[in-house]
Amino acid sequence: MNSIWELDTFYRKRDIIIIGAGFSGLWTAISIKEKYPEKSVLIIERNAIPLGASTRNAGFACFGSLTEVIADSQKMGWEKTLELVKMRFDGLQKIQHYFKNDDIDFELSGGYEIINNKESLAQIDTVNEKLRVITGLDQTYTLRQEKIQEFGLGKSKFLIENPYEGSLHSGKLLQKLLEKCHELKVEFLFGTEVEKIDETEENTEVYLSADLSVKADQLIYCTNAFTSKFLEKEMIIPARGQVLLTEPIVGLQLKGTFHYDEGYYYFRNLGNRVLLGGGRNQDFKTEETTTFETTEFLQNHLENFLKEVILPNNEFKIALRWSGIMAMGEEKSPIVKQLSERQFCAVRLSGMGVALAPKIGEMVAEMI
Repeated sequence: MNSIWELDTFYRKRDIIIIGAGFSGLWTAISIKEKYPEKSVLIIERNAIPLGASTRNAGFACFGSLTEVIADSQKMGWEKTLELVKMRFDGLQKIQHYFKNDDIDFELSGGYEIINNKESLAQIDTVNEKLRVITGLDQTYTLRQEKIQEFGLGKSKFLIENPYEGSLHSGKLLQKLLEKCHELKVEFLFGTEVEKIDETEENTEVYLSADLSVKADQLIYCTNAFTSKFLEKEMIIPARGQVLLTEPIVGLQLKGTFHYDEGYYYFRNLGNRVLLGGGRNQDFKTEETTTFETTEFLQNHLENFLKEVILPNNEFKIALRWSGIMAMGEEKSPIVKQLSERQFCAVRLSGMGVALAPKIGEMVAEMI
């Protein structure tokens, strides 16, 4: 049994409990405390550190490559697509507004997309026209053929640049967000698994074990792909993203962040090492999982991609391999809504959590 000291402090009733300490959970807590400083907020996280997609991604600060935006517009129409692009764009601006670039290794070195067919190029003017209201640029996407040789990407036909995209250090961004939460008196229970949740007219009760629970007036799920056990009715498909990192490469010419094949492949220069991720479209079924593993099949596939597309004339060694878990659905719009009288959720960020979470936090703060 717990002592009176524990029950009166760590496990006392809160105004709001957030489940999940990734980007969405932390930004949601910050938005709520800025809007309602008097509310007590507790974040419960089952791991020792934030996990999921937040610490296991490729550190891209992007709002959508040309082919991705075109594909989304065909799937869900321009109105929803632009709404999403605007959220991501504003989210990246907010990150830069809150934190110094040096603190989170934020580099706005431009985002590039390798394209090997002409169909997407034919739509570049239309897309630029649509995005002008969001980015303020006449040309968000421009063709930059001269950079193909400069970056050593000789096998690529076309290279599209977007000056508003870049990269950051996900771990350092999470640490800065945690610092901000502590400043705002947000409280945490790390390494704590939620067993079940009961909602009554008076409150929600979050059970951490059979005989230990914490009550709150309102509960918010920020569990992204790990949500299915709580929100069975929602359309949430986990998607594992596998990543590898090479040892340093002498004379690496890459600069910036790169996308290929509607964003299914992504790579960047990280301290003269190539960080490469993706390829789950080669094996969709296996990668629909919440298990943090790398598979031989996809890692070999990524190594081949390194050899053929990124480093055709270089020797390389692999230093690290890891995977992160994203959440997808029938379309890319996140699920941010009220589930019941006292429960809310902000989940399914479709691999764009870095950019989306700052704005999603604001949306949740408006809802509660």
